[in-house]
Amino acid sequence: MNSNDEPEAETTVAATDTPGAPGAETGAVPGGGPATATAGPVDAGGTTPPGRRLFRSALAVALALLLVDQATKWWATSALGDSETIQVVGDTIRFLLVYNPGAAFSMGTGVTWVFTVFAGVAAVAIGWYAWRVRSTPWAYALGLLLGGATSHFGDRLLRQPGFGHGHVVDFIDYSGFFVGNVADIGIFAGAVTVMVLSFKGIEATDPPGRKEPTEPTEPTEPTD
Repeated sequence: MNSNDEPEAETTVAATDTPGAPGAETGAVPGGGPATATAGPVDAGGTTPPGRRLFRSALAVALALLLVDQATKWWATSALGDSETIQVVGDTIRFLLVYNPGAAFSMGTGVTWVFTVFAGVAAVAIGWYAWRVRSTPWAYALGLLLGGATSHFGDRLLRQPGFGHGHVVDFIDYSGFFVGNVADIGIFAGAVTVMVLSFKGIEATDPPGRKEPTEPTEPTEPTD
């Protein structure tokens, strides 16, 4: 038998997809280097999961509305006296200082504590839902609702005549029909946005059974 009749030697190829084999978790790329594997898609802005980023956006909107509302209320209590008005748009919109112990249109003025509890529960519920949101428009809308509810809750807790019975500062008079504040504008805008998003079928949270992407894992160095 000559050398031409001898069987050819088989070439052994290491399978990288064998469970437990070195490099199975990272795979291989041309050139011999390990490929970086991730446990799932990550946010384009970094490794922060989208849910946390959107929650922070909602909190930022809420904080901005809270600060603007309280600043304008401080201005109103300092610049406007009893029955003093400032014309903004003729008689359509003017500034008029009013302390409201009740709800919209001065309803429920004798049960202020009920609105204190309601504002606190609403703020907690909106915050909890904002934590689960996975839609940017929903995050902004819930941020407006959260900021308005939190500002009203602060008025109920800390303003006169006492803790838990505080009166909300209203100063934007709409033709004598309604007197409100910046927080009311934010709540109205947030509520309208929620209705529009719901009507258009835009989901606020992920469908049931869908898991949030996790942060990428560190690449595993292949062993000899």
